[in-house]
Amino acid sequence: MSVVGFDFGNESCIVAVARQRGIDVVLNDESKRETPAVVCFGDKQRFIGTAGAASTMMNPKNSISQIKRLVGRQFSDPELQRDLKSLPFSVTEGPGGYPLIHARYLGEVRTFTPTQVLGMVLSDLKGIAQKNLNAAVVDCCIGIPVYFTDLQRRAVLDAATIAGLHPLRLIHETTATALAYGIYKTDLPENDQLNVAFVDIGHASMQVCIAGFKKGQLKVLAHSFDRSLGGRDFDEVLFQHFAAKFKVEYKIDVFQNARACLRLRAAVEKLKKMLSANPEAPLNIECLMEEKDVRGFIKREEFEQLSIPILERVKRPLEKALAEAGLTVENIHVVEVVGSGSRVPAVNKILTEFFKKEPRRTMNASECVAKGCALQCAILSPTFKVREFQVNESFPFSISLSWKGTGSDSQESGPDNPQSTLVFPKGNPISSTKALTFYRSGTFSVDVQYADVIELQTPAKISTYTIGPFQTTKSEKTKVKVKVRLNLHGIVSVESATLLEGEDVEVPVSREQAGENAKMDTDEPPADAAAPSSSNDPDVNMQDAKDTADTSGVENGVPETGDKPVQMDTDTKIETPKKKVKKTNIPVAELVYGAMAPVDVQKAVEKEFEMALQDRVMEETKDKKNAVEAYVYDMRNKLHDKYQEFVTASEREEFTVKLQQVEDWLYEEGEDESKGVYVAKLEELKKQGNPIEERCKEYLERGTVIDQLIYCIKSYREAAMSNDPKFNHIDVSEKQKVLNECAGAEAWLREKQQQQDSLPKYANPVLLSAEVRKKAEAVDRFCKPIMTKPRPAPKPATPEAPPTTPPPGGEQQQPQGDANASANANPSSNENAGDNASQVPPASAEPMETEKPENTTSA
Repeated sequence: MSVVGFDFGNESCIVAVARQRGIDVVLNDESKRETPAVVCFGDKQRFIGTAGAASTMMNPKNSISQIKRLVGRQFSDPELQRDLKSLPFSVTEGPGGYPLIHARYLGEVRTFTPTQVLGMVLSDLKGIAQKNLNAAVVDCCIGIPVYFTDLQRRAVLDAATIAGLHPLRLIHETTATALAYGIYKTDLPENDQLNVAFVDIGHASMQVCIAGFKKGQLKVLAHSFDRSLGGRDFDEVLFQHFAAKFKVEYKIDVFQNARACLRLRAAVEKLKKMLSANPEAPLNIECLMEEKDVRGFIKREEFEQLSIPILERVKRPLEKALAEAGLTVENIHVVEVVGSGSRVPAVNKILTEFFKKEPRRTMNASECVAKGCALQCAILSPTFKVREFQVNESFPFSISLSWKGTGSDSQESGPDNPQSTLVFPKGNPISSTKALTFYRSGTFSVDVQYADVIELQTPAKISTYTIGPFQTTKSEKTKVKVKVRLNLHGIVSVESATLLEGEDVEVPVSREQAGENAKMDTDEPPADAAAPSSSNDPDVNMQDAKDTADTSGVENGVPETGDKPVQMDTDTKIETPKKKVKKTNIPVAELVYGAMAPVDVQKAVEKEFEMALQDRVMEETKDKKNAVEAYVYDMRNKLHDKYQEFVTASEREEFTVKLQQVEDWLYEEGEDESKGVYVAKLEELKKQGNPIEERCKEYLERGTVIDQLIYCIKSYREAAMSNDPKFNHIDVSEKQKVLNECAGAEAWLREKQQQQDSLPKYANPVLLSAEVRKKAEAVDRFCKPIMTKPRPAPKPATPEAPPTTPPPGGEQQQPQGDANASANANPSSNENAGDNASQVPPASAEPMETEKPENTTSA
């Protein structure tokens, strides 16, 4: 089972894996810890990650970046529209009002959804992890921003499916950071809570999380965020400043040239990093546009003045997080700053002033999220045993359920007057389940929606669930229990619906049992209706009743009980009607607004497989082309050096011409050929080159293998002629066979060597190394069984016969073994034997001294 954490950022991604010794950040093919989140579409294949970033400058309009800002967003979103102005590729409005990305791929313009492109990035990250682990990667944890909506979370899960991944959890980035911070701390208090503020300023957003730590656990107290405040905003300030400056000084407008924009953005990003460590910094770009070199210069004070509108927004998420956590600045014990955009000195100054303490940087600002994700994956995985550490996550939004009133309700709650209730308030634990009770006689629907959309800038309605059809045995309304779940990913869904019907049955009840059966269980919720930690998740009654009190749907958080206790009056068994609850599962149909249908996800999976296959074929084609090119250069050099003596002058000239022709072909007609053509071309060259290589190889190896054969012959001959006593048991005829075999092998070798020595080096050899090895093996196979024949075992000595004359006592003397056996069988029969006479040692043991009868001899 794979244990991997993915941090997919707006600009770059990081992969972390869990090993026996801890969490490691994985290196990509270029031995870098960060992989660009870029997909570049080419005429023949895609370039993803590092290769995509390298292709961006040459192919900007087909290089898709900042996918994190596009996924799960509506095209009309004002933030998305602002982002699109700075992106070089084409994005239009697609079906349902969601963005579609246009790129030229395989010679034609194609459209892709942001979810598909994100799936390509995750597939590349999966490949990086698999190369590092040398194993298949499926299970993982993926870090997401806390502000991701339900639709964005579903889009990430769909992208993971396209990439062939199975996320065990989508974890908030700030929570992953808090986990990576707390799990290694051994000095956490047991009773008092350590409050830590995590400020994450990434490339495009700012997130704040206040977490409380105790020994073995963390609890998220508050979340806050600004979705459009990050490092790229500081880059944009510098970009706009220098774009305006160059327009005046050099009369060039970079906005008219996509490549010039990309180069200037890359330059100002480096400039921003220089200003983080230096009070001033220069900007120099050669041939930016219209063959003009540009120069610039800026001081840190000027940069901070330009950034005032951005810096003023930093305090708002800090204030909001403190307010939601119910804490003051004095209650915050530690402030940890992470994220690639957190290195701007002005930001640190604001944080210091706000929290009245210096922010710490004890964590790796870029890698902490990926490490936290890998830790969470290890906690959820049975593969690793992780230190006990509980993560109590909270949901950042308020979710309510709404439904239409029934026709029989009063006028104020009629069919056109929707009703709703708050199911998961802001700060609700993740994950949790709540059961709701409805009274219906037929199919009905409920809507899952955000209670407050001002902060999210997204449509209120998330999904609609149609519950039914179902039939009731009676015409009146029947109780329906609906189970609503907020899962580990932060996605809300109606998990199941159960129809509860009561029917009267005659049950014999004794007076003694009457007390137990006094309260009927008609209205008990199903066994699975309670939340996992049910103290925070009471059942809620959603009954469309006549009066206002019932319309709210809550009666002290406990389901109503419809039947009164039945009183029992008789002393003996009596027939009493009892109500039995019949539970029936009702089908639930889901409609998520804006999400990919399962059929479309499957099509995307197949499309990704096709594109990955095309990429693999192109990579293999490149490898074969490179192999042809490498063979040409290598063989041409060796023909005039290493192989010079093993080829005639005419052969060398002919082969050199052939190699030159292939080289010219590679850079002209053969520049863009299929894999099979390159394989055939290499085979054609090897037909001519392999004999030369073989002659050289045989010459270099021949001396060694001949020495081995001579040593083998010499060894067996000396053994056969030796007077050593260890060979005395071998017959002379057998030894003669060994000598004959050695003589034959020696004669064969002498003859072959004479033939070989008469040939020049450039001629094909007659004495091959393989034949010499084979001859040595034959000699060894024939001689070894003879010369290693084991010495025969010596014949056993004949034992002396026992005396036949009876002893003086009139009793016949027995051999020792029989005497011992007799003594053993009946030790008490011998009057002179001691207590230990019966304890005879086994044959392999040393003999024991025991008292023996006078007439028994000892061997």
